[in-house]
Amino acid sequence: MTKHPSGTSQAPLPPANRAGCEALDRIDPLSSLRMRFSLPEDVIYLDGNSLGALPEKTAAAMQKTVLHDWGRDLIGSWNSADWVNLPRTTGAALARLVGASPDEVLVADSTSVNIFKLLAGVLALPHIAGDKNRRVIVSERGNFPTDLYIAEGLNAVLGNRFILRLVEPGSVVSAIDATTAAVLVTQVDYCTGQLHDMAAINRAAKQAATHVVWDLSHSTGALPLKLNEDGAEFAVGCGYKYLNGGPGAPGYLYVAKDWQIRLSTPLSGWFGHQAPFQFAPSFVPAENISRFQCGTPSVLSMVALRCGIDTFDGVDMADVRAKSLALTDLFWHLMDQHCAAFGFFCVAPRERTKRASQLSFSHEHAYPIMQAMIARGVVGDFRQPNLIRFGFTPLYTRFVDCWDAVMVIRDVMTSADWRAEKYQRRNLVT
Repeated sequence: MTKHPSGTSQAPLPPANRAGCEALDRIDPLSSLRMRFSLPEDVIYLDGNSLGALPEKTAAAMQKTVLHDWGRDLIGSWNSADWVNLPRTTGAALARLVGASPDEVLVADSTSVNIFKLLAGVLALPHIAGDKNRRVIVSERGNFPTDLYIAEGLNAVLGNRFILRLVEPGSVVSAIDATTAAVLVTQVDYCTGQLHDMAAINRAAKQAATHVVWDLSHSTGALPLKLNEDGAEFAVGCGYKYLNGGPGAPGYLYVAKDWQIRLSTPLSGWFGHQAPFQFAPSFVPAENISRFQCGTPSVLSMVALRCGIDTFDGVDMADVRAKSLALTDLFWHLMDQHCAAFGFFCVAPRERTKRASQLSFSHEHAYPIMQAMIARGVVGDFRQPNLIRFGFTPLYTRFVDCWDAVMVIRDVMTSADWRAEKYQRRNLVT
């Protein structure tokens, strides 16, 4: 593994000026990866935890798929371009980034749909469904809303047989007991960036004879994941954040091999059939991860996602983690040094091992401040009720970007530019 100047255990002394940040960029072992992306020169992009940047190869790959495979070869490309196997081949390429075997990851549908599939499958397991005492789905109060909405909707479909119990952050392990039917938890809190101990939660679930469905949307591509090693059985994630798969990129799901033929799916679409092109009148699930497919694969978006996954070719995720920590350490320090007097408070964990690759700062005027920053070319986002959020994507974020972004924030606050009426108007997407 390449040794990163930051290390991973203790934060180094931050540079005192912009030249020091430039020096860190010169010795950064990941610096050349920025060339794999198409980034506007006048933008400091710190929103890769919401939508990843455009990979350089995506446009050409999409053009080939549209003009050659679809335009010339037409329907034949399901075979000649292997469209039919894209859910599995794209999943196999992704497997390395989540610490799974190639046959344990499938790209299909959206994160929300995949949560529905796996959570429904867990709740239907005989030892769960047959135990009248197991009626609690454990999740966090601050979990990403779609996870909670899907759990609520699924429970309604099942006749409200279960209770969705929302616990405070850090209380998941203690909440798991003999009444737990399933645990639904996001590894990285989308607001605070707090990182859960996956292995510890999986151990607690196993001891209680229950199961965890993990949402990895804010961790895949930013952290070294070890699903097999950490005892994970079921997980989902999205493709458009750190994986750089493009807006609305497909989601993915992970099912440990031992569970693939034991877990049923409520969405028994034809591509999950054992032999889709036999067109049998009754559903017979595939005896592998393909059973969790539903409808026809979305070819164009999968081609784009594969380009995003390929930006990680040759990359050691330990180096990604080291740089991520170094970037967040630097940004936090610079905010403390240059912007503390303006009322910002960072809600991320100070302890590095509990922090993912984002920082969020609370401020009573968070929304207009972020809009004023975006107008000056520093792109983050806003989350209710009062957070400005920054995602640090080690493949293309530079140390000098941290310096320049904080200087812009200081200027926005010093000038009170954010008070302008145009920055007060709320956009639909924040």
